[in-house]
Amino acid sequence: MAGLGPMAANIRRLRYGRGLTQDQVAGLAGISRIAFRDIETGKTRHPRVTTLQGIAGALDVGLQELMSEPPQLSTVRFRSHKLKTRKQQALREQIIADVARWLRDFNGLEELLGQRRPYGLDGPADELSSTRSADLPRCAAEHARHALALDPDEPIRNVCALLEAAGVKILTVRSDLEKLFGLSVAAADGGPAVIVNVRDEISVERRIFSAAHELGHLLLHPDAYSADQIEEDEQEERQADRFAGYFLMPPAAFQKEWQANSGLRLVDRVLRVKRIFRVSYKTVLYRLIELGLADKGAWARFGYEYKRQYGEGLGWKEEPKPADEIDVEPLSLARPDFMEGRLSRLVREALDQESISVSRAAEILGVDLQSMRDRIASWEFAA
Repeated sequence: MAGLGPMAANIRRLRYGRGLTQDQVAGLAGISRIAFRDIETGKTRHPRVTTLQGIAGALDVGLQELMSEPPQLSTVRFRSHKLKTRKQQALREQIIADVARWLRDFNGLEELLGQRRPYGLDGPADELSSTRSADLPRCAAEHARHALALDPDEPIRNVCALLEAAGVKILTVRSDLEKLFGLSVAAADGGPAVIVNVRDEISVERRIFSAAHELGHLLLHPDAYSADQIEEDEQEERQADRFAGYFLMPPAAFQKEWQANSGLRLVDRVLRVKRIFRVSYKTVLYRLIELGLADKGAWARFGYEYKRQYGEGLGWKEEPKPADEIDVEPLSLARPDFMEGRLSRLVREALDQESISVSRAAEILGVDLQSMRDRIASWEFAA
């Protein structure tokens, strides 16, 4: 949005971020579409305050957010080959601004309560410097699991709580930006933080995998965090995928569970193992092929047997693309299996101590005032 002043750029970015047309915003603000267009394009540089208040209300932001420069991040990893249009670029900018505000509020609340949590996974880059490139994802995953005090064959039952305990901040967002599953922010910008897209069609298994994938970037690629870098690095993406697979489903633990269920039919066996490790059935099939326990024909065979057993197809015939396809996840996990909790807990403590107001609590959690009051009322039923 080069060439636009802060106000015009903010309005356009926020409109795209809300998924609204110029007509819709103009209608909500009580002005004509032409008047709104002239403000958004910068042609009208000094609109009336009442007009700006109407636009701010239509976009559900305060007047200050409409007028001021948005907060920025310099050490964010947010890449995609799909950021081609102005709308896609604006959506990216809006997400970065929202994440920057969230980190500012999160760190401010930690400081207010004296509850800063040190990062418990720092330092593996030096330890892994002599490791062969092909072995890096597995070795980094082993290092991370050891640092998190996980047993070698222990499934990760709550990845959000595990990462939050290690000082990683977790944020879930709902974005329609194409191919966006997650992004991450380095410590220099108030992180480390992992942001995961939880829009409805993305399975919980995929959300869990995305969190582990972004952790892989934090550990394996600490020097590759820059807001200016947009194009994906295919090798780094593959390494982060492999890290996530090893982190969530260690090879020895996988083989143990796979053999323990050897008497089951293929579909039941895959689904049983997937539920144990809280991963996608695709992750299980990839691991079988990687270990030489099956060939690539496993994709077609699994799809065939699944349709025979359950009466419905999975939407593919051959090997699917792991990061590009969103389709049916059989026997899927549910929303409570991937929920961040630390920021909400800090907000509750701050409210109990009367350190923040209810309206400030709502602002930090990104909810309206009535939703915040409803949440407070629900807290009263349990200590």
